[in-house]
Amino acid sequence: MAELVFWGLVAFATLTGLVTAWTLGANSNSPPFAPAIGANAISTMRAAFLIGILAALGALTQGGSISETVGAGLIDGVAITSLAATAGLLTATAFMAFGIYSGYPVPAAFATTGAMVGVGLSLGGAPAYGTYQRIAVFWALVPPVSGGLAYLTATILRRDDIPETVGVPLLAALVGGIVANVQLSIIPSPTGQPQGSVAGYAGGMAARTGVSGAELAATVLATVLLAAVSFQYIRRATQQSVDRGVKVFLVVLGSLVAFSSGGSQVGLATGPLENLYRAELGLPGIALLAIGAVGILGGAWMGAPRLLQATSREYAQLGVRRSIAALVPGFAIAQAAIALGIPISFNNIIISGVIGGGLAGGSAGVSRRKIGVTLTFWILTLVTSVGIGFGLYRVLAAVLG
Repeated sequence: MAELVFWGLVAFATLTGLVTAWTLGANSNSPPFAPAIGANAISTMRAAFLIGILAALGALTQGGSISETVGAGLIDGVAITSLAATAGLLTATAFMAFGIYSGYPVPAAFATTGAMVGVGLSLGGAPAYGTYQRIAVFWALVPPVSGGLAYLTATILRRDDIPETVGVPLLAALVGGIVANVQLSIIPSPTGQPQGSVAGYAGGMAARTGVSGAELAATVLATVLLAAVSFQYIRRATQQSVDRGVKVFLVVLGSLVAFSSGGSQVGLATGPLENLYRAELGLPGIALLAIGAVGILGGAWMGAPRLLQATSREYAQLGVRRSIAALVPGFAIAQAAIALGIPISFNNIIISGVIGGGLAGGSAGVSRRKIGVTLTFWILTLVTSVGIGFGLYRVLAAVLG
């Protein structure tokens, strides 16, 4: 009987994680392509197809670090059981469902983090204050950093003395340099780490020569080379047609942000199941990420088109340059979070970037009241998810004995 209950909980926890991943795929991964749709650079259905593929690939190749943080780094002294994972996922999914149907901006990262802290404390674990401090500092820095970078980017794009055939390619070069240093599980790391980057791999290969400074030189060279290729590709497109070049950059940038979104968001669905799959079932981490990737893929293909049509109208009103200004820092911050293993909210990043880009244009339409309501709701989400996760686990434990 006990074994039957265990496998029943495994199945239910997995199904809950799959539903959570589906929800994330339908909602959190959609904004990156909205500007390109609003600019008529790509159709809605093609964008939804690409979002699913790219986000699923991001989940498989970049989702491990955040999944481990959510599953094991938020509580000390206890391991998250299948019942606790179910309680945490149900709590987080309920918050996200409330946000979808009510229209309030519920950040998935806040809801999941709070829920897992709550169930961990309910299990008798101790707070992981070091992890909380790192996460809190990163979350607090996201609005000023994203808004500041968006403001700087929008200012560059608006300057009359910097032609768009130079300004847009320069941003492409910056993005290309970041791509060269993106950590991917499919790239072996010469230092023995589970994943490496293109630039890091080049540096590691050069280090084998034994020449002093070869590793740093090769790393920098690989970064500069990819940045130069990106610059030249977008510059050639903008020289042929500025409008076409900007649209091409929007699609490329949207693709990269969608990929990063999958890598950063899948851990919110798979993290609670980390101990169950790795320790109790003995399965490799890639198996769990594959489940999350399938959920994100299904959510993007089935749920994203409707959301894309709605958000693309908002981005069309923002304009393509302001949209670029919001997405460039979004890509950089998402990759920084993945490298550090910190769960993040894409709503937080994108909203901050939109505000920063709007201020560069002297926009008076940035509502302080709306910003205040959003921040208050985010804090309430974090606090109440802790309490609900704590209580829900106790209820489930009492019912199931």
